[in-house]
Amino acid sequence: MFKFAKLVTAAALASTAMAGMALAEYPEKPVEFVVPWPPGDLEDVLTRMIAEDFQAAYGVPTAVVNKPGGGGPFPGAVEVANAPADGYTIGSFIIAVPVVGPMIGIPDLNPDPFEPLGNFLTYPFVIAAGGNAPYDDVAGLAAYAKENDVVLGHFGAPLVPTQVTMGLAVEMGFSFAADAAFDALDCNTLASGDVDVINTTLQLILPCLDDVKVLASIGSDRIPLTPDAPTVAELAPDMDVALWNGLFVHKDTPQDVREKIIAVAKTTMQSERAQKLAAETGAAVYWQDAEAVQAQIQKDISTLDHIGKVLGN
Repeated sequence: MFKFAKLVTAAALASTAMAGMALAEYPEKPVEFVVPWPPGDLEDVLTRMIAEDFQAAYGVPTAVVNKPGGGGPFPGAVEVANAPADGYTIGSFIIAVPVVGPMIGIPDLNPDPFEPLGNFLTYPFVIAAGGNAPYDDVAGLAAYAKENDVVLGHFGAPLVPTQVTMGLAVEMGFSFAADAAFDALDCNTLASGDVDVINTTLQLILPCLDDVKVLASIGSDRIPLTPDAPTVAELAPDMDVALWNGLFVHKDTPQDVREKIIAVAKTTMQSERAQKLAAETGAAVYWQDAEAVQAQIQKDISTLDHIGKVLGN
């Protein structure tokens, strides 16, 4: 009888513990936001704002974990893909992760393991040269490059801005003599003379904006801080791709978990400090819902397919 009573008590305790686990609400432990780039750029700054607001809203520790790597954003994305689908590891990803990642032979990213929560940033992304460059616009660059070697610096050959930049070169009748990938493309990259032209976020060259030449911006709309620089879409309408960043989770993440993350991120993007950052940097800061992001991804895949054909890929 005593042994039976012990078994009943043990079963009851186990049942109570399981019920408590089932009733535990997300989040109940630390949450990580993974940014697969070095700290300091706009996606990192805004993701940190989201993380701060998440901690304040739900009372659990949050951290932004930077995962830069030689493979661009893809090693960091793989880490998110391999984490449990429970909302405790959230990816802050550029367009390349869902648009390019599934196409370049990385098993963990093909098929696409992610679904968007929403986009929150469109980068002011530019094609720029040093202030002493013997050309002032893309037409001048094209003419110069037909007679001289011009080296392009980028974040990675398969990434969207690199593909757009190289596709634009073909449309303008020239090619770069060489190109190289960098973890960061900033004022020092141009000043060092390692490359002649870079494609980078405006944020990274803001400190030396008066000493460089912005030849064009990548996207549909001109950047308020560089209003005289045409967009790639103006120069080559079939290459109209905006460079956005959003929050992504594994596709098996529960809906109620997604909704809690979305609620905070949407509020953060509407905050005064986020909108102030937009005004200071020329970025577009907003909240685009998951359905609209899915449609955007499909459009961008089609555009990148066209650019690939232009490049002979």
